[in-house]
Amino acid sequence: MVCALAKVAGEDVSGAQPSAQQLLGVPDTTSAFPGIDQLGGGCRIDPTVSVMRFGERSDVVQLGDAVSLYAQTRLVLGDVTADPCVGIRIGARTIVNVGAYLSGEGGLEIGEDVLIGPHAKLLSAGHAIDEGDVVIARNRITRARIVVEDGAWIGAGAMVLEGVRIGRGAVVAAGALVRQDVPAGMVAAGMPATLVRARRLDAYGGSDASQASQASGWRGVWRRWLGRR
Repeated sequence: MVCALAKVAGEDVSGAQPSAQQLLGVPDTTSAFPGIDQLGGGCRIDPTVSVMRFGERSDVVQLGDAVSLYAQTRLVLGDVTADPCVGIRIGARTIVNVGAYLSGEGGLEIGEDVLIGPHAKLLSAGHAIDEGDVVIARNRITRARIVVEDGAWIGAGAMVLEGVRIGRGAVVAAGALVRQDVPAGMVAAGMPATLVRARRLDAYGGSDASQASQASGWRGVWRRWLGRR
């Protein structure tokens, strides 16, 4: 499914343009959508996508070229004047699959060529629980930016909590609950998520020397990450 989406989300790498009959279940391209301030060229947004926001700002939600938002995706920002960090930025050729929930209340930055799996949740805000009123809904909103760097993959049903950074080319396994940063090129899985392994080096190409250097760097990152737990 992911490979099929990637073929139609942006430029066709084969050079042949898909026909209309090949695009069943794929959103049409659009140059404007309610609640989205800036759209790049060739964006595909399903009509069932919803944006929850109020207040006046014109730079809150920005999509790069050839971004795809599939059915029932929800973008949540709330009061866009509540804090300067409020916003969602999605880089070129990123695909957000069906039923994803993207919170920009604490800031959400998604890079280029990112895959967001079906029903994944990126939650950049929450509620204070150890102060104020016993009724949680009366307490202040907590906010911390989530960053997903270029080429990462957030698997189906995964949940990423506020303040987390997902590194370039990192993988978050389906159903994972991510509370800590995931370094570039690493695979995280579980509830709560832990680092499972580094991606295979041949995924990155390069010389044997550069691959060995990369492997050494990842081992160091892994040891430091485990040392904090």
